[in-house]
Amino acid sequence: MLEPNVLRLAAGSAVAGLALAATAAGLAGPWDGGQRTAERHRAAAPAETGGAHHGHGAVPGAPAVLPAAPAPAPSAPAVLTPLAAPLTAQGTPAPALAEALDPLLRAPGLGGPRTASVVDVASGRQLYGHGAAMPMTPASTVKIATTAAALSALGPDHRLATTVVATPDAKALTLVGGGDPTLDRARLKALAADTAKALRARSAAPTALTYDAGLYDGPVRHRIGVNDNIAPVTPLMTRAGRLDRSTHGPAPRAQDPARETARAFAELLAAQGVKLPTDPVPGRAPQQRLPLAVTHSAPLSDLVERTLTYSDNDLAEALARATARATGHPASFDGAGAAVRAQLRKLGVPLDGAALRDGSGLDRRARVSARLLTAVLARAADPAHPELRPVLTGLPVGGFSGTLENRYTGGSPAAGLVRAKTGTLTGVNALSGTVVTRDGRLLAFAFLASDTPSPYEAQPALDALATALTTR
Repeated sequence: MLEPNVLRLAAGSAVAGLALAATAAGLAGPWDGGQRTAERHRAAAPAETGGAHHGHGAVPGAPAVLPAAPAPAPSAPAVLTPLAAPLTAQGTPAPALAEALDPLLRAPGLGGPRTASVVDVASGRQLYGHGAAMPMTPASTVKIATTAAALSALGPDHRLATTVVATPDAKALTLVGGGDPTLDRARLKALAADTAKALRARSAAPTALTYDAGLYDGPVRHRIGVNDNIAPVTPLMTRAGRLDRSTHGPAPRAQDPARETARAFAELLAAQGVKLPTDPVPGRAPQQRLPLAVTHSAPLSDLVERTLTYSDNDLAEALARATARATGHPASFDGAGAAVRAQLRKLGVPLDGAALRDGSGLDRRARVSARLLTAVLARAADPAHPELRPVLTGLPVGGFSGTLENRYTGGSPAAGLVRAKTGTLTGVNALSGTVVTRDGRLLAFAFLASDTPSPYEAQPALDALATALTTR
């Protein structure tokens, strides 16, 4: 016999699908046509091919040796047929919701200023607000804005490219960083093999290797300084500069990830028979260049999901800078913040005095409102903006995945029904995402708190607020 919580989760999953199908052209809870976007791409295209090239042009008449971007993998058929019209906002009226949330919002664990916004996604109606337009420090919930802006500017199929080019005589090689912190040892090895193959085809024997990390502008270090939560922000790095075996979360980082990546690439070239007499040095790719090899990241949709699920600071900064480059802004902390703000304005999101200082939310000077966050989430469920869908599919699932894996456990009625981005800095705690109500509505919410005494008190208080929405 099924346990009550299992039945509750199954029912919640069903109503989640119904609510989202009604509002987002077949979006079913955390699934896109039955699969998370990242899982769909991995199943359809396991090889790392295709993508964008951040170069300045090739040698006139040079052969096109770099692979073309692959066609987007087709989505699986929709699990549910979209309804012809959005669901009518029903259920708990705003006054009753205030009666439930007001006492929870006064919890001592939420410290001093605390704000909230709850929106019915189908109708766009705000059901609850407490200082909803007040700018607050968002911590990592700002990644909701960062990823939405990147998807809006670049599209979900965009890929980040790391390339190898040479001078026209193929005597000097340049490894060019394209802003992909997910580059790993396996892809770097394949890039070296492809480079060696291209050189052999030309009977070329290069004598020097430079590495170009000039894609970004401004400071390399985040203003928080050396910190295990983020590597130096450079467009050329391997595994986000991690010095251990971890794949997410805090970790010791290389102090110069670009140089370490270039050295590793030189060693991999040597293993392929391309031995260089000198160590790699920093430099710029030549204006007249011969393209030799390229490796591409997963599609942007996958990168967005990873950014949100694991609160990946390095990837968030890379996506913010990619947005800046795509929109003509400087690829710096300030330029990326301006680019994200501009994209949100184009999406019709209320800015409410927003100040975006980075892509990750590590900068305490950042300010966004609860209303801004719920507006972005509502746009992501809008049938008019299918490109934003990964913002919803990437949110951690309460009790199951990412930064919410260890929350909403112990039989919580909200397990599986709350999908939300967490935000944590010293004295700052936030939670923003979506929740499925008892009667099947999809709500977007944002709860932001400052001057909190500790995360051990603030997080349960935030979880109680989101849980209360599941019982409406």
